[in-house]
Amino acid sequence: MKAILVGLGSAGFSWYKRLRDQGLLAAVVEVDLAMKEKMLDDPFPFYTSLEEALQNEKADFLVNVTSPMRHTAVNHAAFDHKLAVLCEKPISFDYEESIEIVARADRDKLPFMIAENYRRMPYIRKMKQLLDEGVIGRISSMDIQFYRYHHVQRRYTVSILDDIGVHHLDMIRYFTGREGTSVQSKLYNPIGAWQEEGALINAYAFFELEGGITASYNASISARGTETPWSGNWRIEGTEGAMEVVDKEIRLIRDGKVEVIDDISGVDETDTLAEFLTSLREGREAETSGRDYLKTQALVHYTKLANESRRTMSIEVPTI
Repeated sequence: MKAILVGLGSAGFSWYKRLRDQGLLAAVVEVDLAMKEKMLDDPFPFYTSLEEALQNEKADFLVNVTSPMRHTAVNHAAFDHKLAVLCEKPISFDYEESIEIVARADRDKLPFMIAENYRRMPYIRKMKQLLDEGVIGRISSMDIQFYRYHHVQRRYTVSILDDIGVHHLDMIRYFTGREGTSVQSKLYNPIGAWQEEGALINAYAFFELEGGITASYNASISARGTETPWSGNWRIEGTEGAMEVVDKEIRLIRDGKVEVIDDISGVDETDTLAEFLTSLREGREAETSGRDYLKTQALVHYTKLANESRRTMSIEVPTI
């Protein structure tokens, strides 16, 4: 299989090396001609026009690593040419656009996957395996803590939920296998955070999920204290014990005894690209398909609405 890569920024270049090294790259599309220098003497066709590339190149899928504001246009163009799409998160910053894109992929029967990489980390897969085995009984509540200092230049207004929090909200769904039913939230800029009009640097949210499970979420991208891993630190309470994950170390607490899980073997350790390619070959829906990931974006969307309205919001889960 061959891919057209759209976008050669910092994230795009990482995808470029991946596709190139696995013999999957057909061509590159990037509007900034200066970016071509990153390719050195590599012989792949380089286009500044997406439509020209789609017309001239024979490809099986498209990898969309453009700015989030361009995702929808690029995805529609790929669908017009009947190409499967692997897209970086989010589907779109606009929730209604996200629904529209997923509905079109479903209607046209075109594979569409979001490259959600956090849930593919080996220790995260091990956590999921243990939880599914019932090592702490039924999950009753979750507490997630995320603290980093992450001030980077963006071409859009920074929102902690869009940039990083979406990963953690996806993990809530992944670990529990349940969807959100309601959310309370406060999104804000703490004293001492950098000044950027419209930016939302810190987040607090309290979710209720199906089955009575609750999840509290505290996060900051202007924290100057000890940093957590990008995936955060987790405390998951169950009916027969608890799981605590601090700095990626998994601890099970049962009957007053603590067991550290050192062996994280026996889990599916493939990355997002491997999962996408396997799903295409097997003719099945990918794990983080657009249809599934739209439910994660619903959590982000209603968390923002809860903050704006200053009240508890019911979460309507998309049914595409």
